[in-house]
Amino acid sequence: RRLLGRVATIVTPDTILRWHRRLIAAKWTFKNVPSSRAVARRQVRMLVIRMAKENPSWGYERIVGEVKILGHRISSSSVARVLKENGIRPAPDRPSSWSAFTKATWGENAAADFFTTEVWTPRGLTTFYTLFVIDLASRRVHIAGTTVALGEAFMGQMARNLTDVIDGFLLRHRKLIIDRDSNFSTSFCQKLARAGVEAVRIPPSAPNCNAYAERFVRSIKEECLRKMIFFGEDSLRRAIREYVAHYNQERPHQGIGNERIERKVSPRSTSLRNVVANERLGGLLRSYRASAA
Repeated sequence: RRLLGRVATIVTPDTILRWHRRLIAAKWTFKNVPSSRAVARRQVRMLVIRMAKENPSWGYERIVGEVKILGHRISSSSVARVLKENGIRPAPDRPSSWSAFTKATWGENAAADFFTTEVWTPRGLTTFYTLFVIDLASRRVHIAGTTVALGEAFMGQMARNLTDVIDGFLLRHRKLIIDRDSNFSTSFCQKLARAGVEAVRIPPSAPNCNAYAERFVRSIKEECLRKMIFFGEDSLRRAIREYVAHYNQERPHQGIGNERIERKVSPRSTSLRNVVANERLGGLLRSYRASAA
């Protein structure tokens, strides 16, 4: 702490944050070894582009079938992503099977994912894993738990908490969309199933199928976590708690018409002289409201 006080007099906060980000990047930098699988993926991508250009009427599933006949597997969402990245429009009026699934069960769908945060502890730079769940219809987010040691014990407890008969977040949900992370184990899915919640895994290499959860990860990192340096677990938990309260109660969301999740927009006032700013985390997060004159 004394050293930080001396350094802070000769460098800016942005410089300290930049040094911190470089240390995190160095920790997670691994040697990229080319593999035969990567070569095969590139060949499949080129084949998908060729088929789409040569057959304008083919939809995503038709291309999936042709690729499968040639001995390779690819999901329809991956085909859609490849075509979009290369500026190729989809076949006219082609329904999206994943989109149809989510819309048909919209009110009872939730999604789950993890995000990681680097925290300075007595052991050095430590990775903390946070599991969260988001209700797709309302966009409301619930933090299930944060840990440094993911495993069966932690995930089993999270499954029990989420399906608790009194206050479990998944009480009114029937499907939980998850990715193919090994931490979403068979045991975790079985515990959900016993409570009437079906775990639905997204196709391989198709993060867009879990777009709402992915977007929350981006939001909390860009608006909060990447702008702070955490010393100890308590500082991380406080920041996450404050951000989720801001996200659920104060922040407008484009996906629901720029409204707040848990509070309606304040009645329109003829005067903007009495607008008050609410601040969290020392002003890092702000929202505005009209106060009484």
